[in-house]
Amino acid sequence: MREELPQMLRADAQDNRDRVLDAARALFAERGLGVTMREIARRAGVGPATLYRRFPTRQALVDEAFADELRACERIVEDGCSDPDPWRGFRTVVEELTVLNSRNRGFVDAFMSANPHADAFVAHRAALLRRLVALGVRAQAVDGLRRDYELDDLLLVLMAGRGLASAPSQDRTAAARRFATLAVDALRASDTNAPLPRGASLSTYVLSSAGI
Repeated sequence: MREELPQMLRADAQDNRDRVLDAARALFAERGLGVTMREIARRAGVGPATLYRRFPTRQALVDEAFADELRACERIVEDGCSDPDPWRGFRTVVEELTVLNSRNRGFVDAFMSANPHADAFVAHRAALLRRLVALGVRAQAVDGLRRDYELDDLLLVLMAGRGLASAPSQDRTAAARRFATLAVDALRASDTNAPLPRGASLSTYVLSSAGI
């Protein structure tokens, strides 16, 4: 019995941790990062003390909740960058990231946030952004991507795509793919491209907070 008790306690602790992460992911996806720790604890069915014992800081919970999402984001960027046709790779990245982010508004909030993040999240984000910058340059070199494109434009697409999270769940993926197709068409190099107006420097605070 004495040997079984610690094992039972460990199983109970793991169950609480999983419930907290599930609740955090769901709430972040639904409402972004504005939800409180108390709301997460209530959704998970645990007390605040249990929540803070598992995740002593809010950032620790955010980072862990988005760990799987970040890995999925990395795979999309890696696949796009490894495509021998950089313009096709760029198009794929735009579409797949838009679909991914349409399911989780909170991840876009975290990715775009200028607030301090844990070192692991910052490092991953910095690496992804560097690769996306390089992919854009390669796509421009083959005359696929418009010459006045900047990283800000891709970040703008991702931010705009957050609104898709409010669409009915059964329509979200289809809406995301259509939105991505429209965005890609606007980014395609063409003799009829009108000059882009000056935009907000979205990448300035994202890149600086990522240590680039």
